[in-house]
Amino acid sequence: MPVADVLLEGAIAIARSAAGAILEVYGTDFGVQRKADASPVTAADMAAHRCIIAGLAALSPSIPVLSEEATHVVPAAERRAWPRYWLVDPLDGTREFVKRNGEFTVNIALVDDGVPVFGVIQAPVTGIVWHGADGRAFRREADDTQRPLHCRQPATGRLRVAASRSHRDARTLALMTRIGDTEPVAMGSSLKFCLLAEGALDVYPRFGPTSEWDTAAGQAILEPAGGCVVDPRGRPFRYNQRDTLLNGDFLALGDPSLEWREWLDVDR
Repeated sequence: MPVADVLLEGAIAIARSAAGAILEVYGTDFGVQRKADASPVTAADMAAHRCIIAGLAALSPSIPVLSEEATHVVPAAERRAWPRYWLVDPLDGTREFVKRNGEFTVNIALVDDGVPVFGVIQAPVTGIVWHGADGRAFRREADDTQRPLHCRQPATGRLRVAASRSHRDARTLALMTRIGDTEPVAMGSSLKFCLLAEGALDVYPRFGPTSEWDTAAGQAILEPAGGCVVDPRGRPFRYNQRDTLLNGDFLALGDPSLEWREWLDVDR
């Protein structure tokens, strides 16, 4: 069903509020703790989480929220019964936040029957918001001016390939070799999806663990801009379908007509 304007604008306002909470910590001598999986977490992650949870509860009390930083783990059987829910990463790119390079975001997605139907990604340092819903995607500046997003199509000549600052691996490098003429672009967090939607990148390969809250908002922005997110068999990413919240390998493409199947060696 279409995303109501009240949900869209409300979620953008919540993302901006969370960004403000993040920046309050960013300017301090903050500490870094480690979660059970050894990933970092800071006071900014938790401040943004509390802001988003409170904001979404007020905006849409009947829609449950699944956040990376929730202390209560929702059982798989319970969450799979949700027809619609918010999927949140309060601070995506905590490693980039710790490095103080500005490449971190707030991710909020609305998932409907496994499909991300609305996404907002907010970059706290610049104030830019990317959002997508109902077949349209936009970049909104800090002064609220905005423009529509369109992927680079057709993607010809040298392909610009996103390479994570924190997670670049041998399989990604091998894929870039198979593509041939590429321009690697280092970028952290979900900003890679935003640059794909803007036409500033062409391919974002990811081999290795991500979680559903890492990709849902980006997918909801990239797809209405003309791109796609697929697994190595070409299947579109769907959410809340399995016991685990971990994603498998994926390719995010600005131009789905690229010969990406020729780049992959799924048996490796």
